[in-house]
Amino acid sequence: MVRSSLPLFAIMGTLSLAACGDANKATETTATTDTKMANTPATGADAAAPDKMTGDSAAMSSTAASSGAAMGDANGPTGPHKDDKEFMMTAAHSDQNEVQQSKMALAKGVTGMAKEMANKMITDHAKSTADLKKIAAKKGVTLPTDMDAEHKAMVPAMEKLSGKEFEAKYLSQMQADHQKTANTMMAHEKMTKDADLKAFIGKTLPVVQQHLAMARKGSDMKM
Repeated sequence: MVRSSLPLFAIMGTLSLAACGDANKATETTATTDTKMANTPATGADAAAPDKMTGDSAAMSSTAASSGAAMGDANGPTGPHKDDKEFMMTAAHSDQNEVQQSKMALAKGVTGMAKEMANKMITDHAKSTADLKKIAAKKGVTLPTDMDAEHKAMVPAMEKLSGKEFEAKYLSQMQADHQKTANTMMAHEKMTKDADLKAFIGKTLPVVQQHLAMARKGSDMKM
């Protein structure tokens, strides 16, 4: 009985070793397959997914960037500009409004953003006035050299203010004025056929928009 059982144990042992060998091979094959799949570049829809996410992010960034307040609206409130002459008169008044209010601001000793804005208004609007005068001279138009009636009427109330109260009012007025000026320029650019005025608007509007952004920032800081 002992002799007959030995071959049986030997056979069972051999089968066990073979089974273990097969199991190890299966494990190695699975691991190799998984590794190959992990290292294989994605194709088709899977490959396009990262690009799509990048595109979506870019679109969201673009939307966020354009969601701020408009730097001008041709359909918004404007100054008078039924023809080229009236537009030039309005533009000249706008320059004087900003220059003279800014001189008042400096005389009152404004500080910080208000002072920076006042100095910039005087410099930049003097330049646009000089440019406009050249065009007006060619067209036979005499430009105004003072503020318009609306802004003249504001002077007494502005004169009574001082300190931070004046600065807040000044910056708020700069914002309102430049919004209206930007609107007017955008609206007139669409209707005029005068090449000189189109060039003037093309050169001056970005400066007005810069002033508008500056006034908004200053007003926000005062709130």
